[in-house]
Amino acid sequence: MSATVLIVDDSRTVRSLVREALVNGGYSVTEAPDGKQALDALQTMLPDLIITDVNMPEMDGITFVRTFRAQTTKTRVPILILTTVTDAAMKQKGRDAGATGWICKPFQPDQLRDVVRRVLEMKQK
Repeated sequence: MSATVLIVDDSRTVRSLVREALVNGGYSVTEAPDGKQALDALQTMLPDLIITDVNMPEMDGITFVRTFRAQTTKTRVPILILTTVTDAAMKQKGRDAGATGWICKPFQPDQLRDVVRRVLEMKQK
């Protein structure tokens, strides 16, 4: 059974690029266009990993991570932030909210698959 990844990004193009990279790596992918819709989706499904953007309408990625982590039964799901934001203070906000890691856009598909694989392997230990 392949791992399921939830992609949370307001850009349809970015979601498509991430989806293609991960599906080509054998992962199953679900998508949400913002943090609010992702939280709604998480009421009925629990992915193995979440990848979220920071700057989104409705609910930004940091708020999404913090809100999801507050649901204590789901805290073991790793969350990677995939964004163009490189500011150290914002990265710290992500860590403080409960993000597992930070990847900067643009990304290389092989790099993304490698990070996802490593994070999922660490989760299993």
